[in-house]
Amino acid sequence: MTAIRWLLTGIFIFMAIFALYFAKAFFMPVLLAFLLALTLTPVVRFLRKRGVPDAVSATLLVLLSVIGIATVGYLLSGPVIDLINNAPSIGQQLAERLERLRKPFERIMNIVGQMSAVTEARQEPGVQRVVLAQTGVVSQAAGNVLSAGTSITIVFVLSLFLLASGTMFYEKIIQSFATMSEKKRALRVVYDVEREISRYLFTVALINSGLGAVIALGLWMLGMPNPLVWGTAAALLNFLPYVGAFITIVLVAAIALISFDTISYALLAPAFVLMCDIVEGQFVTPMIVGRRLEINSVAIFIAIAFWSWLWGFVGALMAVPLLVVIKVFCDHFESLTHVGNFLAAAPAPVPDDDEDDEAA
Repeated sequence: MTAIRWLLTGIFIFMAIFALYFAKAFFMPVLLAFLLALTLTPVVRFLRKRGVPDAVSATLLVLLSVIGIATVGYLLSGPVIDLINNAPSIGQQLAERLERLRKPFERIMNIVGQMSAVTEARQEPGVQRVVLAQTGVVSQAAGNVLSAGTSITIVFVLSLFLLASGTMFYEKIIQSFATMSEKKRALRVVYDVEREISRYLFTVALINSGLGAVIALGLWMLGMPNPLVWGTAAALLNFLPYVGAFITIVLVAAIALISFDTISYALLAPAFVLMCDIVEGQFVTPMIVGRRLEINSVAIFIAIAFWSWLWGFVGALMAVPLLVVIKVFCDHFESLTHVGNFLAAAPAPVPDDDEDDEAA
């Protein structure tokens, strides 16, 4: 019986992953809408206590979010397009600056080139390479823009309905239980989970926004080009613990090396970003958020790898918030406490042998 249960569980997990992968156009905006709604819930709750209806506060918050994201996107569109267009020249300038570090690898690259040439020469004469014709670039780009616009619309509209619905979902959950004790317990669990997750997401979003603002201001004072781009990138990538900070430092270092005359001064920009990430990760976030919702690094890397494979960059950004949601949910159910303990950064306290003997 146990083997059958495990087999059915494995089949269910496999089918769920299959559905998430092939139906990402549906699931990804829905999950983003739920995360956005949870992030803005503390503000709606704060305004509700002061007499503002949920529908009014939800509409204002979603409109402000749309205006803010659109404004930042408009300000970043020009510099980002310039960086993409100038990517070949940036790579060439960076290679010239790192010429001394590249020389030891030239021999290896020559060997690889010779091996590929030999492989092509040994190709059978009767075998022909098949090149698949790609669709037009314009039509493909138009399709991507239309799909992205549809997903963004779903995210904001669904989050608006979730925020404006108030306690409707809680009432539906309570109605599904028979006894009053079960209803009270379910209501307590739902409120605790919603409160902890919304507070965490809202606080982390504010911390990441502050980190991005500090990095943008510091890079502007150092004379770094496009500091707003790197500040925004730092704020977004900071949702990826460890990986996001590393990517930001590498990108800033690459642009700084081709932007400044001396390497010593160019290293000030990535050093400043590294210092900000250390202060945020080791002091600010633990002091404000607390250690209880910390996730162990192994689970973080596995989640980032899984969701980036599943949904790309957007999935990687959602990986850690989804992990926190799962951990908080598991902590409120005795049958799932072992899963929450596995995701926690610190192991659960183990009673000493002396205490066990005394208890016996």
